[in-house]
Amino acid sequence: MPFTASDIIKLICAFILPPLGVFLETGCGADLLINVLLTCLGWVPGIIHACYVIFRN
Repeated sequence: MPFTASDIIKLICAFILPPLGVFLETGCGADLLINVLLTCLGWVPGIIHACYVIFRN
C-alpha cells in the first residue's frame, strides 16, 4: 500500500510530538495512552511506538 500525503504528515508529527502522530492515526484510545506514557519515559520509545502504530495500518 503506497503512502499518502496524510501518512507523511503523521510521520512528521510523530517525530516532533509522538502522541500527536498517534492521535491523528487512531484518535483517543489505548494506543494514545500507551504512547503518552512511553513519551514520558523517553522521547525515543514514544517515536518508535508512534511509527509502529502508523505503519501497522
